[in-house]
Amino acid sequence: MKETLKFAYFPGCSLESTASEYDLSVRAVSDRLGIELVEIPDWNCCGASAGHSTNQRLAHALTGRNLALAEQTKLDMMVACPACYLRFRTTYRAVKEEPGKQNEIEKYTGMSYRATYRIRHILDVIYNEVGLDVIEKQVFHPLKHLKVVCYYGCYLVRPPKVVAFDDPEHPQIMDKVVAALGVEVKDWSGKVDCCAGSLSLSKKTIASKLVSDILENARKVGAEAIVTACPLCQSNLETRQDSTRDKLPIIYFTEFMGLAMGLPDARLWMKKHLIPPLNLLTSHGF
Repeated sequence: MKETLKFAYFPGCSLESTASEYDLSVRAVSDRLGIELVEIPDWNCCGASAGHSTNQRLAHALTGRNLALAEQTKLDMMVACPACYLRFRTTYRAVKEEPGKQNEIEKYTGMSYRATYRIRHILDVIYNEVGLDVIEKQVFHPLKHLKVVCYYGCYLVRPPKVVAFDDPEHPQIMDKVVAALGVEVKDWSGKVDCCAGSLSLSKKTIASKLVSDILENARKVGAEAIVTACPLCQSNLETRQDSTRDKLPIIYFTEFMGLAMGLPDARLWMKKHLIPPLNLLTSHGF
């Protein structure tokens, strides 16, 4: 691990509200692993998932302003939400590759942006900068005998030309990080299937069907919980479970990390879930 890891941190709207347990666990785990987070001052919504689908100039302006603010810190940027991460990487790539895009963003934001610093997802940072050996040394309460699957969803590793830090069809980084905590991580076919989170209001029937398929695939391999890194996926998978079936907790990977590391607030984060993971954890003696 590098001696100093410091990033401009973008929490985003979900982590400031419905996914506050994700934000809390990201900050606490980062601190334990020696990652210093400098929250971007006066950040705004990145525009996912409505802004970019209605107006491309608006989409780049919303992300461009945040990127310009992050650039002022002279630090690479770290993001936890896959949707936010994709929007930032899209604008970053556009500035790098499209003539006139930089001037367009500066025109609409009134701020200079040169695409000087990188945008990283927290999984990328933890795996490639911190490393599994460091994570394993921080595990004081191995989560043995717990069976889970890791769910990446659509945005985290795709499209590969934009995000590109893991295999787009069979990603492994989250699996390896969670396995380092002592958890039994099951391989499965649903790790990048769409949960239809963006259709959860407009096409409820489709969303419910896709969620049902993902949950069934997880159950088939013996998973007791689903681990994710996406607040939109977490919410959709948690709220659309069939009331007639045993419900699977949907847990952020950083919450698992905090629990295995013995962080004092880890169990408090999990009390925020609609499907309480604590019942499952207690049954395994955690």
